[in-house]
Amino acid sequence: MKKIYLDGLIVDEADAKVSVFDHGLLYGDGVFEGIRFYNHRVFRLEEHIRRLYDSAKSILLTIPLTPQEMIAATCATIRANGLVDGYIRLVITRGVGPMGLSPYKCPKASVIIIVDTISLYSEEAYANGLTMATCSSRRPSHDILSPQVKSLNYLNNVMAKVEALQAGAEEGLILNDLGLVAECTGDNVFVIRDGFITTPPITAGALPGITRAAVIDIAKELGIPLAERDLSRHDIYTCDECFLTGTAAEVIAATKLDQRVLGTGKPGPITQKIIARFREIVGTTGTPV
Repeated sequence: MKKIYLDGLIVDEADAKVSVFDHGLLYGDGVFEGIRFYNHRVFRLEEHIRRLYDSAKSILLTIPLTPQEMIAATCATIRANGLVDGYIRLVITRGVGPMGLSPYKCPKASVIIIVDTISLYSEEAYANGLTMATCSSRRPSHDILSPQVKSLNYLNNVMAKVEALQAGAEEGLILNDLGLVAECTGDNVFVIRDGFITTPPITAGALPGITRAAVIDIAKELGIPLAERDLSRHDIYTCDECFLTGTAAEVIAATKLDQRVLGTGKPGPITQKIIARFREIVGTTGTPV
């Protein structure tokens, strides 16, 4: 039986319950992180924790643990579940309060840590690449809600995912209000043309992904030129290679967008080189559990 961290206690899955008056449930008021661990090591845990606290600060949510206490609680939950490799979902809700939007009536935030296995895409998708479709759902701009806040309100991403699935694709490409590429429903986007890697900047509406940052580091290590700049769909249609990054997805090639075959229609050599190096790094680095 899975063990869940809930407000200071590690309990059985069946006992991990939240109130129907929790504002995370009622209003999507809260933040979260998805984190991976490999071979008893949590990949870039400190970076994930920092992003979690940045998101919370942005929405005036006080987390009732220090970052170091959160790290300790995360590792303890992994140990309680006895997994060598897996996925962590760290959730902070606004907590229990009366009906109404005001967060100031919720006296204390709730902390939930879930540890489980995950398989976002099929083995065939990793071998052959993903099919993508452009979604009509747009990424909200920074003056509406900063895309850098990883909040519990994921309806924008959910509806984009629905569009992609209804179009027969596995992932959806989301544009910003200017019609430029922001990211996918759960992944950052990279394209390769003439040996040069490009990815949209954070200002375009991309989440500052932890795996995204790891891949940027890998490109520098391998001597592959990379830049952050605005991308249009045309840039993806005409690229030599395309790949996506995300904690759950890791690094995966994309080989079709809107019925256009990308590159050769197979994961390209630079993509494969980055995937291989990424797998080496996650298997040997990270915070020991």
